[in-house]
Amino acid sequence: EEKKEEKKEEEKVEKREEKRTSAEKEKNSAEETRLRKIMSPNNTSAHVVEHFDPRNFDDILDIYEAIKNQLPEEFKQIQIGIICGSGLGTMASLLQDTFVLPYHKIPGFPIPSVQGHKGNLVFGYLHGMKVVCQQGRFHPYEHEMNLALCSTPVRIMHLLGMHTMIVSNAAGGINAQSKFGDLMIIKDHIFLPGLAGYSPLVGLADDRFGVRFVSVHDCYDLTLRRMAATIADKQSVPYTEGVYVMSGGPQYESPAEVRLFKTIGADALGMSTCHEVTVARQCGIRVFGFSLITNIANLDADTSVVVSHEEVLQTADEAGERATQFIGEVLLNISKMPAHKANAPCYERRRPRKN
Repeated sequence: EEKKEEKKEEEKVEKREEKRTSAEKEKNSAEETRLRKIMSPNNTSAHVVEHFDPRNFDDILDIYEAIKNQLPEEFKQIQIGIICGSGLGTMASLLQDTFVLPYHKIPGFPIPSVQGHKGNLVFGYLHGMKVVCQQGRFHPYEHEMNLALCSTPVRIMHLLGMHTMIVSNAAGGINAQSKFGDLMIIKDHIFLPGLAGYSPLVGLADDRFGVRFVSVHDCYDLTLRRMAATIADKQSVPYTEGVYVMSGGPQYESPAEVRLFKTIGADALGMSTCHEVTVARQCGIRVFGFSLITNIANLDADTSVVVSHEEVLQTADEAGERATQFIGEVLLNISKMPAHKANAPCYERRRPRKN
C-alpha cells in the first residue's frame, strides 16, 4: 500500500512538472513569436508596434530589443546621448565610425513631420566614448500631447546605458541680452504642459520606470553648466544662462503671453525639452541643456513681427557649426570627468500574475 501511495505521489509530481514545463514552453514560444512579429521586415509601415503603449514598460522593452537586435555589437552599450533640436542635426557630424538606424526601422518610433528634424538614431565614437544622436525629436504637438510617447527615446537610450544626456533646442529669446544666434545654457525650466497635467510621468504605476515622485530641483547639472560656460568664454561664443519655458505649441506665443513668461522669470521660449529632461532625471541621468536663440520673442502687439519656422531653421543653420564646435568641446571635457552613474536599467519583464 505504501509503495502504491508513493507511486501515486510521484505521478502527481511528474504531472505538475509536465504542466509547468509546458507552460514555460508556451510562454517562451509566445515571446519568440512576439519578437519575430515586431522585427518582421513587413512591419515597418505602421510605425510599428501595432498597440504600442509608452506607459507599458514591456512595450518599451520590445522597442529596446528591436533596436538592439539591429545594432553592431559595439553599440549595444552607449554612454552619451544627444537630442538634436531644430536645425541642429549636424551635431551628429561630430561622431566617427558611425552606424545610422532610421526611425522607419524602429518599432514604435513615429517619423518626424517637422521640417529640420531628420528621423535617425546615429551611433558613433567621440573622444573614446560611445555616443548616440537622436536626429529628430518627437514633439508633443505632433502626437496629441502624449508626452510619454515623446520621451520614449530617452527611456531607450537609458536601457542602452546612457548616463549623460545633452539636449538642445531652438528657442525664442526674451532676455534683453539675447541676440540672434546666441547660446543660452539652461539652468532651470518652466514645464507648462507638465504643470497642466501632461507630465510624461502621469499614469506610470510600474516601478520599473523609476520613482514616481521625481525631484527636478537639479535638472541641469551645475558642474556641466560651469564647465560649458568656461568653454563658451574660451571659444568667444556669445551666451547667457537662463530659464527655458516649454509651451505646447505649435503656435508661437502671443506678445501678451511672452510678457507673462518674462514676468515669471523665463529667458527663452520653446516647445520641447522639459519632458525629456524630466524622464532623464527619473532615470538618474545627468543632463546638460542649451538653447540656440533663433528669434527674439514679441513683447508688443503694436510693433510685433511675424515669426516663421523657416527663419528659425535658417538662423539655426547659420549658427549650427559654432554650436557643434561648442558641444564637441563640452563632450571632450565630459570624457575626462569621472563617469556618472545613472540608475541601473531594468530589463526584467513583468510576469503574469497567478490566479
